Amino acid sequence: MTTREEAMAFGLSLPGTFADAPFHDDNWTLVRRCDTRRVFLWVYERLGSLYMNVKVEPEMGIIWRGAYAAIQPAYHMNKEHWITVRLDGSLPPQLPGALIEQSYLLTGKKQRRCKKAE
Repeated sequence: MTTREEAMAFGLSLPGTFADAPFHDDNWTLVRRCDTRRVFLWVYERLGSLYMNVKVEPEMGIIWRGAYAAIQPAYHMNKEHWITVRLDGSLPPQLPGALIEQSYLLTGKKQRRCKKAE
């Protein structure tokens, strides 16, 4: 995945999603879930490179940032829960899609926990 079109198409292929451009800036495109309206994918160009921001579990963010130079703390977002991924072809081909899917799952409706009767 190395183009905006590929990243957006992958995000939009997930169930119940839609594209949004709330900043009225063609550079910043994002994909939201219909059920929660939460954003799970940001795609933008910065300093001549294409990037995406995705949500991760905090522990996984540390692992991904340590494993790949193309993965950094999130640009303009919570750095504990989001990562920025440079889409320059340096990552294993399946990884950007897997990160988008994980972000999609993390932004779904939270499951309520019930207390068991004793």
